[in-house]
Amino acid sequence: MRQIVLDTETTGLSTAQGHRVIEIGCVELVNRRLTGREFHRFLNPDRDIDEGAEAVHGISRADLETAPRFHEVVDEFLEFVKDAQLVIHNAPFDIGFIEHELKIMEHPQPSIEDHATVLDTLGLARELHPGQRNSLDALCKRYEVDASKRDVHGALIDSELLANVYLAMTGGQSSLLLHEESADVIDRGHGTPPKNSGSPRAVVAPNPDLVVIEASQEEAAAHEAMLEKIRKSGACVWDFD
Repeated sequence: MRQIVLDTETTGLSTAQGHRVIEIGCVELVNRRLTGREFHRFLNPDRDIDEGAEAVHGISRADLETAPRFHEVVDEFLEFVKDAQLVIHNAPFDIGFIEHELKIMEHPQPSIEDHATVLDTLGLARELHPGQRNSLDALCKRYEVDASKRDVHGALIDSELLANVYLAMTGGQSSLLLHEESADVIDRGHGTPPKNSGSPRAVVAPNPDLVVIEASQEEAAAHEAMLEKIRKSGACVWDFD
């Protein structure tokens, strides 16, 4: 099973106001293990960044002057996510922005569903923890995923945090492979990252104590009676006594 944990940063909150994607960060999971493969790009939006958005992610327009435009990296991005399941926190926001970029460049397949499936971890968290705060920060605290190295939001570091939260939230993971050297981002020519691009250390919550509830004598007797009916039916393929 191949999954891509994805996050974006943007110039603002609404595509209807012309806001654009300025960072895409993805990490790859195969069979619930981080492989070390990632896709990370800063993007030149050709517009100003809202003051509120810049306060969240710490990326200024000046940081992006030499970054590529979305249409210059789209083929590489779509190849990376092709046929995978995208794991995204508050997926409608990120998917909406990515599809907006695809429509701006008049891509022949502007719907993400043409390229990958999507799992929204915010919806999953709300099912597991109704009535509680389910932001990424809150989930990191709840599942003891260490986010102490993250001063501001960043697409790559947030995708790594989300990967660990998702694994803990859906059953835990005993061995995680996170990247120690944020300098690799620069070495691979992904642009000049802001100061927040250091990688987190994952701490996985311990397995909870399991409560074992034994069947009563009446339940055991009813179970045995049902098994006897199945044996007499002649359709039993599992009883070799």
